[in-house]
Amino acid sequence: MTLPHLPADAPALPPPPAAAAVQGQGHGRPKQPPLTRVRRGRSDDPRWARSAFLGLLLVVALAYLWNLSASGYANSFYSAAVQAGSQSWKAMFFGSLDAANAITVDKPPASLWPMALSVRIFGLGSWAILVPQVLMGVATAGVLYAAVRRRFSAAAGLLTVAAFALTPVAALMFRFNNPDALLALLMTVTVYCVLRGMENGRTKWLVWAGVAVGLAFLAKTLQAFLILPPLAVLYAVFAPGRPLKRIGQLLLSGLAMVVAGGWWVAVVELWPASSRPYIGGSQNNSFLELTFGYNGLGRINGDETGSVGGGGMGGGGSQWGETGIDRMFNSEIGSQISWLLPAALLLLVAGVVVTWKARRTDTARAAFLAWGGSLVMTMVVFSFMAGIFHQYYTVALAPYAAALVGMGASVLWEERARFTASAALGVTVAVTAVWSYVLLNRTPDYVPWLRWVILVGGVAAGLGIAVAGRLNRQLAIGAAGVGLVAALAGPTAYTISTLDTGHSGSIVTAGPAGASMMGGRGGGPGGGEGGMFGGGMQPPGQARQNGQGQQGQQAGQGGGMGQPPTGGMPGQGQGQNQGTGNGKQQGGTGMMRGGAGMGERGGAGGGGMGGLLNGAQVSAKAKALVEKNADDYTWAAAAIGSQNAASYQLSTGKPVMAIGGFNGSDPSPTLAQFKSYVEDGKIHYFIGGGMGGMGGGSGSASKIQSWVEKNYTKVTAGSATFYDLTQPKS
Repeated sequence: MTLPHLPADAPALPPPPAAAAVQGQGHGRPKQPPLTRVRRGRSDDPRWARSAFLGLLLVVALAYLWNLSASGYANSFYSAAVQAGSQSWKAMFFGSLDAANAITVDKPPASLWPMALSVRIFGLGSWAILVPQVLMGVATAGVLYAAVRRRFSAAAGLLTVAAFALTPVAALMFRFNNPDALLALLMTVTVYCVLRGMENGRTKWLVWAGVAVGLAFLAKTLQAFLILPPLAVLYAVFAPGRPLKRIGQLLLSGLAMVVAGGWWVAVVELWPASSRPYIGGSQNNSFLELTFGYNGLGRINGDETGSVGGGGMGGGGSQWGETGIDRMFNSEIGSQISWLLPAALLLLVAGVVVTWKARRTDTARAAFLAWGGSLVMTMVVFSFMAGIFHQYYTVALAPYAAALVGMGASVLWEERARFTASAALGVTVAVTAVWSYVLLNRTPDYVPWLRWVILVGGVAAGLGIAVAGRLNRQLAIGAAGVGLVAALAGPTAYTISTLDTGHSGSIVTAGPAGASMMGGRGGGPGGGEGGMFGGGMQPPGQARQNGQGQQGQQAGQGGGMGQPPTGGMPGQGQGQNQGTGNGKQQGGTGMMRGGAGMGERGGAGGGGMGGLLNGAQVSAKAKALVEKNADDYTWAAAAIGSQNAASYQLSTGKPVMAIGGFNGSDPSPTLAQFKSYVEDGKIHYFIGGGMGGMGGGSGSASKIQSWVEKNYTKVTAGSATFYDLTQPKS
């Protein structure tokens, strides 16, 4: 299908007055007072537009705040670092896991800073940790609206916000404490700044774009750079101004990026290693090694020293799922992000075709290429990376896809008098409905009637738009309304399920139980025993608010760390947890009984080994033991693996050393260092039941565990095992 081309000497669409002003000589309507602008919006906006926008933002905020505390501490790995940062400015700066600064998280610390400041002000708890993430989601929605509204209609901006907020993985991650929320916000800001720069060629917007990318690097390292190639090419080719000026602006933007992201790296690399925490995730105590190894090329080729299993499987797959062009649509990933991806890709093509013959600096085409290039580039990398990949990474795609949906639908609607435009819009609606049916059919017991309503309504609406779009305005509006409901009903249903469910642990997924092959959901007792993926812990006084969960059977496939099943983790089995009550926590996949060396964790409240990817439930007896004379020691206890250490630290408020970092595989501390700490009386207890380091590496953790078990007295508290490092065996 071919959409009509516009004359080469005219813009693709009549620009709104705001865009017309910046495309011309910079003269337009007089500036409004700031308060008037906030209250009223643009002078050329419909009177309803600003109220609708602010109202929609309020709805997004309230929805994302709903049931927020059900997730407890969410990912206790990051919550422990937030707690440490609220107690120690040095820990906050480095992103240390404990206030005594033994080891850092395996990411740079920018995403921790807002949460740590919040906890400093309001105290440790779910809301203090997670509300900053919600605010990032609202801010992302606001930036998306501003970016789309500058060149397209207010309705396009509102549709963009709705499409973004109703993406299930967005509803998950902007209520969770992983770095992805801040990353997605800063990537959205980057695209916005580039598009502002392309309106009139002003250098300051390119500089701000570089600053945003630099800060994003401090959230999740090299993932921040994925959208740089398409944005840089876009500006170099289509921005106003002479070619040399454009190249110079891009160089200045790169310099701003290096400064905004490099200052922290320089401080860490120049700081004497003996007086700072060990860089978690690295094998040589180097942030640069972490950036280009475990968090960099290792994610692409699967060669990740220190990760679980390490290395890819080859043959189109990895230990983290099947790779390939359809990865974003398969049974592991599709329900998280792909609801509107077919529509976004179709509308990207349509938007580029409509604007293809517009003048070189046309801002409508630039918008399609900016958001579309960012989407396609990120999708391709995610689809083929062989290293660690989790479903929730796809939240990075949500802003790009939403913008394309809002812009593309607006363009085709305005051009609907042409059959090719109305037909393209109708086909997009019908395809979206069919794909929603496919996704909903993967969870046939969840609202089983909905998929049929969407399928019939969406296909009928698509036909109506295609036929009536150019013949009858009222029929076209009616068909468009039905099509909009059909397109958003599927992701809305999964988003509602996500908002109504607590999520905790290291790997979480959106939607109802069974929506994804991997991942865990649930916080506290309802999902507390979901093996390595489900479960987690709640702040004090919150442990029973979401109902009682029933422990699932964790039957691993095969033995231990052998060849994993397709799309799964080594030794993976399916958890059967089903919590009852308001929280509706369901356990995810389990690894606890898959084979030798993996150990069965302690029961709920027992304080046993929490596993690699989720925290332990700390009993009252275990908590009291760790707190005993804790202020007399630098670390109240030490445990192998960050999640296990984090659980005790969050429960007691005392520093707990994470031996070996996240996986227990980092060579910190060495056995000699640990012996020195014990001799100096810096550590009180060693928490038993550890895995001894799962991801390869130096093996320091297993050596420490063997030495402790051989030389120190065992103490039990509830079902948890400790070794008193002040009481050698006689």
